[in-house]
Amino acid sequence: MYLNSAKKEEIFGQYGKSATDTGSAESQIALFTYRISHLTEHMKQNRKDHSTERALTGLVGKRRALLKYLKERDINRYRAIVKALGLRK
Repeated sequence: MYLNSAKKEEIFGQYGKSATDTGSAESQIALFTYRISHLTEHMKQNRKDHSTERALTGLVGKRRALLKYLKERDINRYRAIVKALGLRK
């Protein structure tokens, strides 16, 4: 499996406040970004997998909503996570 508990702890430890910080917006955005990149690679090989395409679209929407929330609440945290993940060009 591509996303086990050890990988989640690594993502949460790197982008959140601690390895068990699963609720902060930064850690959730980082987790969604990891999942989006994995599903994007899957979609490149399996173009007709419509259920995965729908799941990918949902994840992108959730990440966008969290980014919008973070931008409205604390612009400095928003800029930090965008820079750390390399989301904007």
